[in-house]
Amino acid sequence: MTVTPNAVPVLSSLYQQSVADYWNAEENPVNLRLGEVDGLYHHHYGIGEVDWSVLDGPAETRERRVVNELHRLESAQAETLIAQLGPLRPEHRVMDAGSGRGGSSFLANLRTGCQVDGVSISESQVAFANQQAKERGVDDKVRFHFRNMLETGFPTGGFQAIWNNESTMYVELSLLFAEHSRLLRRGGRYVCITGCYNDAYGLPSRAISQINAHYICDIHSRSTYFKELAAHRLVPVSVVDLTAATIPYWELRARTHLATGIEDAFLEAYKSGSFQYLLIAADRV
Repeated sequence: MTVTPNAVPVLSSLYQQSVADYWNAEENPVNLRLGEVDGLYHHHYGIGEVDWSVLDGPAETRERRVVNELHRLESAQAETLIAQLGPLRPEHRVMDAGSGRGGSSFLANLRTGCQVDGVSISESQVAFANQQAKERGVDDKVRFHFRNMLETGFPTGGFQAIWNNESTMYVELSLLFAEHSRLLRRGGRYVCITGCYNDAYGLPSRAISQINAHYICDIHSRSTYFKELAAHRLVPVSVVDLTAATIPYWELRARTHLATGIEDAFLEAYKSGSFQYLLIAADRV
């Protein structure tokens, strides 16, 4: 079994191994093609109004127009998250929990100059992101680690900010927020953007079950987020419902060559009210 330098297993369950296997093998064009636009590989969804004119015009350039527009929307989502991290300075250290191929980490460093540690259980994604850091000339400030976000091994109180961008559905929130609370200094900021099921709707809908099966994840209820944040000294300062803002992204993606077949499930879940796309920012007290 692969271990960290302090001999703590990175992958502590068969489920985590299955998730790691999935992302180690993943080469989805909807992630790779969008990242090729400007070298920021985000691995998440988008928000904002769509420029529907990208579907018109010459057929030979349609794919490029669509890719650029989808990437613009996912970059807008990342910018929205980073803007909630608080006033960061170059001497601050921040963590991208579930960092994927590194898009949000590079963007945070670009916007604030801060030091970023990305954490992922996918060895192939960590290697890809570290190569990107080297090519960008920021490997002295942006580093990626093959570690488990539930037990990182980083020093207590060493981070000014931590975020999860669509990665909380792969872990138990009680364990995740306990580790984040340990890592954040007092007054530090935690931010996540996530899909959660709406308690007011009832149990998870059929569409949510389809999403879980597609991504090998377990979408949590909205109430679970706030219960576990409170239990771990993370006090919400901002909660933004981005559901309406993300629907246009899915409507565009469903009409493009990059559709993966899961688009209808997302649209059904969002439009039925059973699924919500939230940004939550909380301070460590």
